[in-house]
Amino acid sequence: MTAVSSGPPRVLGHTRPDAVTTAFDDHHPPDPALIADCVHCGFCLPACPTYLLWGEEMDSPRGRILLMDLAARGEIGMDREVVRHWDACLGCMACVDACPSGVQYNRLVEQVRPQIERHFTRPWHVRASRAALFAVLPNPRRMRSLASAVAVTQALGLRRALRMKPLQRLVPKTVRRLDDMAPSLRLADVRSRTPHHLRPRGQRIMRVAMLTGCVQDAFFTHVNRATARVLAAHGCEVLVPPLQSCCGALEIHAGREEPALRRMRNLIAQMETLDIDHIVVNSAGCGSAMKGYGAFLADDPFWAARAAAFSARVRDVMEVIAELDVQLPARLHSLPVRVAYHDACHLAHAQGVRLQPRAVLGRIPDLELADLKESDVCCGSAGIYNLVAPQAADDLGDRKAANVAASGAELLTAGNGGCLLQIQAALRRAGHPLPVVHPVELLDASIRGLPVAQLQARPRNR
Repeated sequence: MTAVSSGPPRVLGHTRPDAVTTAFDDHHPPDPALIADCVHCGFCLPACPTYLLWGEEMDSPRGRILLMDLAARGEIGMDREVVRHWDACLGCMACVDACPSGVQYNRLVEQVRPQIERHFTRPWHVRASRAALFAVLPNPRRMRSLASAVAVTQALGLRRALRMKPLQRLVPKTVRRLDDMAPSLRLADVRSRTPHHLRPRGQRIMRVAMLTGCVQDAFFTHVNRATARVLAAHGCEVLVPPLQSCCGALEIHAGREEPALRRMRNLIAQMETLDIDHIVVNSAGCGSAMKGYGAFLADDPFWAARAAAFSARVRDVMEVIAELDVQLPARLHSLPVRVAYHDACHLAHAQGVRLQPRAVLGRIPDLELADLKESDVCCGSAGIYNLVAPQAADDLGDRKAANVAASGAELLTAGNGGCLLQIQAALRRAGHPLPVVHPVELLDASIRGLPVAQLQARPRNR
């Protein structure tokens, strides 16, 4: 078991009515009842990515829960060593699936992270880096500007220059990391927008609104357009509300509670007036957060019922397509390719969407799904994790890349943009630069009769 720092806490504790000093304030601290559900059986250990990497007890779910219990009882403070173990958690929720006692670790980590943000002072350079990231990432317009800048630097050949050793010292680490993760982009693609309204092909079966996202809208506009086309081909009328706000997923995942809740309220207000059957999402992290709005806003009397109604309408795109009639207006064309499917954590563990993507891909003639070892082990993306904890993220990415290479796949597919960027970068480091695509791109190619070579020829992260 990793030793817990016994030095003085960096933040003074808070005194409860029973005179017990605790490291947490009284605004949604880790729930003692949820903490007590953990019987420390150890079933979570082999499911936890950080425990798989390091074998450290305090970097396992039960170890982190123990730290929460000790902090709640005032036996330890919120010092750097304790926060380090909580920060190391990817929030992948694999332990929730693995736990035979039904411990809601996801709720506990969601409760502890805002406490960290309120009561722990990070080093100044970490605060500055995180502030810069959150000034851009949850803002769709700024993300599009960033993507345009990336496309221009790539077109001018500056990307390779930035990677030259003499220049690397002049470029901040966060900027180098962002460049390493960014895909190859064309300015024309970045500027291409998803149509605001698509009519269904054939008889209308349902009417849906589509979230375009922040990172998704900037770096994966082609996925958004493919999503809209595939939904329309399946009989959906598709609305894409302009000027959408961020869903709040990245900020809630990082413990930035207040800005995340503001974004959630804004998105609810934008979507709730639409006459639609579902709100469709093609990014697992966004979908997981949006399905949780009812819980996040449960104690807000003005928004609680509205948030619950909103969450009830959210569906991942693969859920919607799997539910619709198999027969399409146009026959699915052959797509002879061997594909490795990676289970994005916030799709498989958080939303329980595992079978639907495989079932939908199984409809495509001649497409073969490869057996991917540890398919549901986190790739290391996890929101901003691969930006703030690059070494651990790279270790997990390299593990994923090795499994993808061993599968013999010609393409890698996953239902989350962050996973696609993370795994693509890892595959490139491993000297095995396979194309990475979203599942809807495969279905879109089959519907339109596009050759596999067109997917394989897409510019890769160089």
